This record gives sequence, structure tokens and C-alpha cells, in this order.
Amino acid sequence: MPSNLSFKTCLFVLIVFKIQAQDVISGARINSLGNTGVALQDAWSMQTNQAGIAALTSPILAISYQNNFLETDIATQGAIFICPFKNNAVGLGLQNYGISAYSEQKISLAYAKRFGKTVFAALSLNAHQVKIVQYGAAKTYSFEAGIQFRPSPKILIGSHISNPARNGYNSEVDARIPTVLEIGAAYEISDRVIFNSGFVKDLEWLTDARFGLEYNALQCLSFRGGVSLNPFRQFAGLGCKWQKLHLDGGASSHPTLGYSPQVSMSYEF
Repeated sequence: MPSNLSFKTCLFVLIVFKIQAQDVISGARINSLGNTGVALQDAWSMQTNQAGIAALTSPILAISYQNNFLETDIATQGAIFICPFKNNAVGLGLQNYGISAYSEQKISLAYAKRFGKTVFAALSLNAHQVKIVQYGAAKTYSFEAGIQFRPSPKILIGSHISNPARNGYNSEVDARIPTVLEIGAAYEISDRVIFNSGFVKDLEWLTDARFGLEYNALQCLSFRGGVSLNPFRQFAGLGCKWQKLHLDGGASSHPTLGYSPQVSMSYEF
């Protein structure tokens, strides 16, 4: 850990970021779009709205790494595997967030189903663990549910809730699993441009509005940008495709804590 940051300062940054990010750990594409993943159908929908994986047709393995704020050692790592079959899909997600002195892990198992070409639904079961040096570890469980509806070929509407049962760790561990409700839409303006939106409510903290835009300049190259309003944050990134390999990079800014670069890679079998 950098010498100019005390242990207490790092813990403060960890807690502030967790609260304001609503525990969303997605790939670089969704992050670059302002974390507007509730109405997208992407491999990283496994972390934002599991209903989106029901639209996938091939198995996908993906990994992601994010340096949360350049002046700290706080990092987020994630890995997912999606396996679709017929009108169904199952997904496995692994993620880790924190530093050596404080870390949070989450393992997710999701099942998603497609109903024709218009309705997609999913349920995810999660196991959580938090580790704090000199304090030990605690475990708990939660679940998430999501749905997406396509009223027309160019519009996709999504809704997602995480931890509706409001499960948490024991009273000895000062960490929480947020209960978050999100609704949003994606609109395909043209064959090359997609506009995304998301409206987020953390039942114990804040309300946020997010917007993102993706421009597919070439078949193999995309540019992305986004904003969130509470707090005001900016996002940008790009994506490259080469056959079945996808590479995505991006960065987000926080008005107080600075920049967080991220890179993701996925392979479609």
C-alpha cells in the first residue's frame, strides 16, 4: 500500500466507493457506458442484470481488472463463465474487491431463460465473504432477480433488484450488502449507435441516474462514453473485436477520489 495513505484512509476510500458504486462490478464495456447495464445483453450482464445472458447463443469466458483510484492499491478482479443451451443459460461469476487488509469476495450462480424473442428473466444466488485483518472473516448469502422486455427490435427495457431480502453480515462486521433497485432502457438509434439509460435506487443510500452512448465506428472497433449524476461521474472507453476475442478498456472519474482504469477480455467459444 502506498506510504502516503494510512490504513484508515484506505478503509475510508473503500467504504465510500462501495456505497457510491452500489456494489456493481461489471466489465469495461458496461462500465464505460456509465454502468448502464440493466438493459444490455452482454456476458457481463451476469453482474448487472442476469436476464441479459439469456440472449447469448455461445459459451463465453471473460475476465476483468480495475484499479480503483490510481493513488491506491484498491483493486477489483472479476471472472465469469456463461453457458447457454436452447432457450436457457447458466452463469458463474467470481469477484474480489479490496486490498490485502480488507477484501470482499462474491460467488454467483445464475439461471436465465428466454421466452420467445421478447421476454428474458433470471435469478442469481450469491455467496458473500468479507475479510478484515485482525478481525477475521464473515459470510452471508443473497439473491438477485432481473427481467428484460423487448417491445420492438430497437428497444430493450430492463429491471433488476439485488438483495431484496436485505441480508447482511453479523453485527461484528461493519460491512453491508446493498439492496438496489434499477430500471432502464437501451435504444438502438441506428445500426452503429446505441443509447443506454439506468435509474438506480439504493434503499439505504442514494438515487442515481446514468446514461451511456456506444458508437460502433467499425465492425471491430467501438467507442463509448457515459455519465452518472449522483455523484457526477464521467466514463469513457473503447472495444476491439478480433474473431471470437473481445478486448475492452475504459476509465471512470470520481470528483473526489480520481480516476479508475479498467480492462476486460472475453472469448466466445
